Amino acid sequence: MPPALSERTLVFLVGAVQFVNILDFTMVMPMGPDLAAGLGIATSHLGWIGGAYTAAAAVSGLAGSFFLERFDRRKALGWAMLGLVIGTALGAAAVDLWTLIAARIVAGMFGGPATSLAMAIIADVIPPQRRGRAMGSVMAAFSVASVLGVPAGLELARQGGWRLPFLAVAGLGLVVAALAVWRLPPLRLHMREGVHRRPQLLPLLRRREVQLTYLMTTILFMAGFMLIPNISAYVQHNLGYPREHLGLLYLFGGIVSFFTVRGTGRLVDRWGVSRVGTVGTVLVIGVLWTGFYLDHPFVAVPVWFTVYFLASGVRNVPYNTLLTLVPRPNERAAFLSLQSTFQHVAAAAGAFLSSMVLSELPDGRLRHMDDLALVSMGLSVLAPVLFVLIERRVRQRNATSSLAIPAQ
Repeated sequence: MPPALSERTLVFLVGAVQFVNILDFTMVMPMGPDLAAGLGIATSHLGWIGGAYTAAAAVSGLAGSFFLERFDRRKALGWAMLGLVIGTALGAAAVDLWTLIAARIVAGMFGGPATSLAMAIIADVIPPQRRGRAMGSVMAAFSVASVLGVPAGLELARQGGWRLPFLAVAGLGLVVAALAVWRLPPLRLHMREGVHRRPQLLPLLRRREVQLTYLMTTILFMAGFMLIPNISAYVQHNLGYPREHLGLLYLFGGIVSFFTVRGTGRLVDRWGVSRVGTVGTVLVIGVLWTGFYLDHPFVAVPVWFTVYFLASGVRNVPYNTLLTLVPRPNERAAFLSLQSTFQHVAAAAGAFLSSMVLSELPDGRLRHMDDLALVSMGLSVLAPVLFVLIERRVRQRNATSSLAIPAQ
């Protein structure tokens, strides 16, 4: 850790960058019905908007894997955030589905590398024995975005039109990017530990733990994004939840998720990624079964929605912690950039698939959400097996190293 910057401050800065990045992505999906009404888009086609972002992030993630290790992480993060701000601002100028898709492509081209760089910074600086807690703190940015950002964006859209949230997030992103570049020290540790050479991608891809990690990424994100872009329209049109209270769903879900991911990070440090990840996967499958596959959840919509956030947090913290443990120090940015590619390709595939499978009924309800949920659950069942296999291989590789995974 650079002496001028405390570990807590660095985690806060990275978390702030992630907050803007996540908010830029997550606010668009809850606003889906507003975008559909404002731009004349069918609600069953909203997946194309989310898919455009993730597809662009996949391409940029692949490109970044070839050169990100050559640069100071601070400078690279600054440029990525600037591009994200520009792409977000362009969203406010959209006049139809295709111009909005174009703006989201620009945002995705820079948002993907920004996420990879943020995670690489944590992996570079935070020791493995505290990395689960640090990842939980950074991932709390998702909860804060849900608690504060998404409800605020929904309210801005309701009061001032759907363009206003894009402008607000772009302005916030500019401030956060400037703060991160100003306060973060030069981050070149990976260049020193990398023996001054860029890692070769083919040898990286030949390693079994890397292959399994990318397979797990593909499964989890395809399973998730079959449903995520359509949740806002689903709860409003299929479950009958009123638009004016939609922000409360994300507020309550985000509050629970905020405490969940921080607590889960400590559990990962204590019990390991496999046990905690398996518990999270079981919870996610249960939520999908009750909320999407059945005609209606057993409980009130706000309760079900909150449990969905909780379950996702319990699964995602061990997953993201594992991502920081698989690559060696000089491989982190390249590994995470490739991981971002697999992540966003899978997310785009899931989103595009949902747009092709779903249809809009005359009363506005989405048809075939139960079929998508069944496929999503089937894919999710594979996650616990992959958690165990990946963690075991990384543990074996690091058996004689001081950077071993904490014992279960």
